[in-house]
Amino acid sequence: MDKDALLDYEYPDLDPVPTKIEAEIIPPCDPTADDRLYHICITAISLVVMLILAILARRTKVGDRQKGLPGLLSPVNFLDHTQHKGLAVAVYGVLLCKLCGLVMSPNPLPFTTDSENKQNWIILGVFYYPALYYPLLACGTLHNKVGYVLGSLLSWTHFGVLVWQKIDCPKTPQIHKYYSLFSSLPQIACLAFLSFQYPLLLFKGLKGTEKNNATEDLSSSYYKDYVKKLLKKKKPTKISTSSAKMPKLPQRIIDAVKSYIYTPEEAFRFPLKLAISGVVSFITLYQVGLLIILAVVPTLQTARSGVDEDVANLLAGFKIELSPDKHEVVRIVVYYMWCVEVCYISAMTLSGLVNLAMLMRSMVLHRSNLKGLYRGDIYNVYNCQRSIRASRPALVCWIGYTSFTAAHICIGMIIQTVVFFLCLLIAVFLIIIPILHRQNLILFQILWSMWPFWLMILLAVLIQHMTARFCFIKKIAGTRDLNNRGSLFLLTYLLFPVNVLIGVLLAVWRMIITALFNIVHMGRIDISLLNRNVEAFDPAYRCYAHYLKIEVSQSHPVMKAFCGMLLQSVGQESNAAQRSLDAEEGIQLVQQEKKRHKVSSAKRARGHWHLLYTLVNNPSLVGTRKHFQRQTTESFLNGSLNRSKKEAAIKEAEAAASN
Repeated sequence: MDKDALLDYEYPDLDPVPTKIEAEIIPPCDPTADDRLYHICITAISLVVMLILAILARRTKVGDRQKGLPGLLSPVNFLDHTQHKGLAVAVYGVLLCKLCGLVMSPNPLPFTTDSENKQNWIILGVFYYPALYYPLLACGTLHNKVGYVLGSLLSWTHFGVLVWQKIDCPKTPQIHKYYSLFSSLPQIACLAFLSFQYPLLLFKGLKGTEKNNATEDLSSSYYKDYVKKLLKKKKPTKISTSSAKMPKLPQRIIDAVKSYIYTPEEAFRFPLKLAISGVVSFITLYQVGLLIILAVVPTLQTARSGVDEDVANLLAGFKIELSPDKHEVVRIVVYYMWCVEVCYISAMTLSGLVNLAMLMRSMVLHRSNLKGLYRGDIYNVYNCQRSIRASRPALVCWIGYTSFTAAHICIGMIIQTVVFFLCLLIAVFLIIIPILHRQNLILFQILWSMWPFWLMILLAVLIQHMTARFCFIKKIAGTRDLNNRGSLFLLTYLLFPVNVLIGVLLAVWRMIITALFNIVHMGRIDISLLNRNVEAFDPAYRCYAHYLKIEVSQSHPVMKAFCGMLLQSVGQESNAAQRSLDAEEGIQLVQQEKKRHKVSSAKRARGHWHLLYTLVNNPSLVGTRKHFQRQTTESFLNGSLNRSKKEAAIKEAEAAASN
């Protein structure tokens, strides 16, 4: 490079050149609350708590004459839409933070410092931490004051020891000196919420405002409100000629932005699994973003501060001469490395914002899909005929749905950051910097040297559009038809070679758009990245489709509202826990009612009409009836009865209701 060219470069004033940053050596820190001793004690305490909870659960089941394995305690009812979701969400957040620390820590388990068998300890830790935090979630299952007291003690212990350890050792030699502290912030927040929530539930229980029965699901007014809103007559909308027009551009932009903003609706609540998945996805974004930043940016800063005049000799070895002055070479290299650092941080920020937008859009789409399946509108959700009932693949996908969501967001954010980083590097070093300094316009020189080709492509496209607009389409009496067909056929033949070149450009553009779309939506499993005809080969979307089957078939609001009405009308003498169990068992409910009590003919007739009215207005529930499971698949279309057989189905529903 000549001296005149070098004078045109006006780099930022980096004088004096950044001094070298001496690597800070962080010694291993042993907190006052020894982690090994703490885990030994908390594991023993957790076992004692589980024994107490098991005894309470067994007494409750024996006293209420419930079926099932005595002492087997479920952590939470994932199919209950009316329960408090905070406890389960917080425990899942704590567990996810522990999983991140398990993978990144040199010692996955606190019981050992053996780093040679790290893989084996990670496998053991994957099962150890869920068992460790299981009592923290199970304490709220019994809706018992003893459980709330034990939950308060456990949450306070976990929270106090964790904060104590972070205050004693805020710096660790792991990845970055503050990585361990920052990565534990979501865990501290979740434990703080549990430390506040359990005493609050205990206080409500002592005042008598806490519902401590297991039928809170069916006795909740949520399902009745949903049915009332469903059966409420809607005012007919007036269709005007102005509404048929396309909305203006500002209105379309506002509508597009609103489609990414989730606003709560009355008489609709998210399933517990989706609520947990939303919080877990947000924590995953934070953990992955923190790792991406702290693992790379400090290294780039250290490398930039360590640039000295020896870099000129290194570049000269590759026959690259930026300037005769070595001090000027240092300034140029430092400036370029600063640009790389800015590109990397911008790529990570852009990836985080994109994933947040995708997460909000997913929440809106989840609600739309659930409401559509509740109505029996299967074809609009799945684009094919599917039976909404429990199955082995559906149950497996339902179990792992939350975990699959977190994994896809993790992988998607990493891929997005890498792709956005490469795109920003190309834009900065091939477009922005050359334009600012008016030097090394390599990309523009290549494009300018091909100006005849671009001019030919532009003229060919303009000719085809202009002739199609003014020569080859005629409008007569409000209809459009082809005109000058001979000239049209001639132009089609003459432009064949040029359109081949245009097709090459379109193919490249299609590949870029497809890749960017798939990369941006990689973290979402509620949409398929494949064509609708082959979306069954997308494992993530197939998991989501099966998940919806379990949620709709087991937690349909109309079904639960009807079961609640039956329980209230019959007036069973069994307690609340027995009624909830019978409602979950579904088909056995009506059979058990027949054997227990003989109700009056008026109540029986009222129940039959309730059943008939529910089945007629909610055809998607007909398939769950034992009487209708003997029907052929031809009797149903997208979860609804065929109109040709609707009268026969109504008669069969009357017969089933009278049985």
